[in-house]
Amino acid sequence: KSGDVPPPPPTSQEQAKLLDELRDYAVNYTHRLPDFICLEQTRRYNDPAGREAWRLVDVLTARLSYFNQKEDYKLVSQNGRAVKDVGYAKVGGAFSMGDFGTDMREIFDPASHTTFAWKRWAMLRGRRAHVFSYRVPVEFSKYTLGFEGEEKGDVEKVKVGYRGWVFVDQALKRIVRITLEPVNVPPSFPMVQAEETLDYDFTKIGDSEYFLPLVASLSTHSRGGIWTKNVKEFRLYRKFSTEAVIKFDGQELPPLGDDKTKEQPPQK
Repeated sequence: KSGDVPPPPPTSQEQAKLLDELRDYAVNYTHRLPDFICLEQTRRYNDPAGREAWRLVDVLTARLSYFNQKEDYKLVSQNGRAVKDVGYAKVGGAFSMGDFGTDMREIFDPASHTTFAWKRWAMLRGRRAHVFSYRVPVEFSKYTLGFEGEEKGDVEKVKVGYRGWVFVDQALKRIVRITLEPVNVPPSFPMVQAEETLDYDFTKIGDSEYFLPLVASLSTHSRGGIWTKNVKEFRLYRKFSTEAVIKFDGQELPPLGDDKTKEQPPQK
């Protein structure tokens, strides 16, 4: 509402109570999801100079099914052309996994020894949200970076600690955005930097509404000056059944508008 004044920051007791509720939500998130299928459309960009001058490289369309708490990806087209029997990883380039609760669960898992700090209020998709910073130390992290070399199958991996932000809808106490950035990447590793942002939003499946992934973006910077960005959008969610079909071939949906992913300025 225009004219809103942000409330005062939550007290330390309120923050602790909220984090406890979020821990329960995150750890049990996947158990509460329905079985579904959806369209995952990934636009992949590169930027040779690192000046935010992104050039579209290709558009990958995959059928994503979520059944019995397991994700299954089937690549169905590249640049609108149907593909068959091509593994998602075989098209090369940067990609990320863990959008359906893995990252969220590991951040809030007590075994990760994550430290949290309340930072500020934010407006996202027209709703007020708490913003917490967090950090997971490398000795308790399960986060790995992988870099594919010139030779086929030559993948270098390293385990790293990471940090980021968690946005939490104030009224619903649900996680609506997670950002993730590796810290202390070894100097010998080919990748210098990686940043992930994952947005969740209301999605209706059947007669119920769920918080499900909306957009996931991954930006990387490798030694040698290679910058890449992937923007994955999750669309056309349907209830999973053996008969459930989404018309895929050649289907490229227009990108979601900025209003879905841009943080709104604080209201005066």
